[in-house]
Amino acid sequence: MLEILINAYKNIIFNTILTYNLTYTMRTFAERFYSALENQLNEVSINGESLADQYKTSIMLCKKAMAKLKNYISSYSFENIEEEIHFFKVVKPQFYNKYIFYINVYNFIMQKPTGGDDIVKEYITYELTDLKRFFDHNHSFYQYYRSGSSQMDEIYFTRGGFDVHVELEDFEEDELYSTSHDYKLSKVIANEKYQDFLNLELQKTLLHDEVPPEMGLELPLTWTFNKTDLVELIYALVALGVFNNGNSEIKSVVSFFQTVFHVDLGSYYHKYTDITRRKKERTAFLDKLKLALLKRIDEKLDDVTSPQQRMKFD
Repeated sequence: MLEILINAYKNIIFNTILTYNLTYTMRTFAERFYSALENQLNEVSINGESLADQYKTSIMLCKKAMAKLKNYISSYSFENIEEEIHFFKVVKPQFYNKYIFYINVYNFIMQKPTGGDDIVKEYITYELTDLKRFFDHNHSFYQYYRSGSSQMDEIYFTRGGFDVHVELEDFEEDELYSTSHDYKLSKVIANEKYQDFLNLELQKTLLHDEVPPEMGLELPLTWTFNKTDLVELIYALVALGVFNNGNSEIKSVVSFFQTVFHVDLGSYYHKYTDITRRKKERTAFLDKLKLALLKRIDEKLDDVTSPQQRMKFD
């Protein structure tokens, strides 16, 4: 009897470890794979191609990455519903929203009319109106996504629990690799980014900005630190009111930083929530910034000090 209990206990431990390793492997694979994709996309922006060619190349890279991701998952069995939800709510949309966004921007560039500012403004306004219709049409789900809700996740982000025909407009043909709302979520995130892109283009037009878009891509700055660190910095800057005399929203500042630093912050409000829950070092990144700046100042002072001043005469 004792031997049976010991063997049963061993099986429980083994299965627990196995489950942990499989879960860890899937998430680790997805994180590393996504990071590799971002690195490739960053390289595209500095290879000297025209803006249209850069987006075209980016589309192809995303398409290949999506195919590899699908191939990986086709031979992987989710250990539980939570893991399946995580994949279809977080992992898959990360890749697909980039793909959709790049297609939108590429089409914008290729279809952008030649002419004066008024013609371009009209074109951008039409695109923004079309996006508004999309968000209005998906108002309920958009609120669900923006509020960080999760009560419907099992219905929205697990496979097999919906009528394909009802969700046909936002559904992939492969039922084994799709849920009712993972593609819809990808479109929502991509359209948010596209909306920010259009607003920046509109702002350039209104300000008669004559700097070509390519100029901003010749020497791009890419955020290579932890994304939570950037969120901490953004919230601190907004809290201090450094933008527009304190009249700026988090969403606008996040969009700007994402564009400038070629980084996708995803559900940044969740990252901010994690920051607020810290027990110690609640402003860990800001503290590091302060120490790094003080060190740089001290080193600079040492550099400018004359040899005579550095000498010690005993």
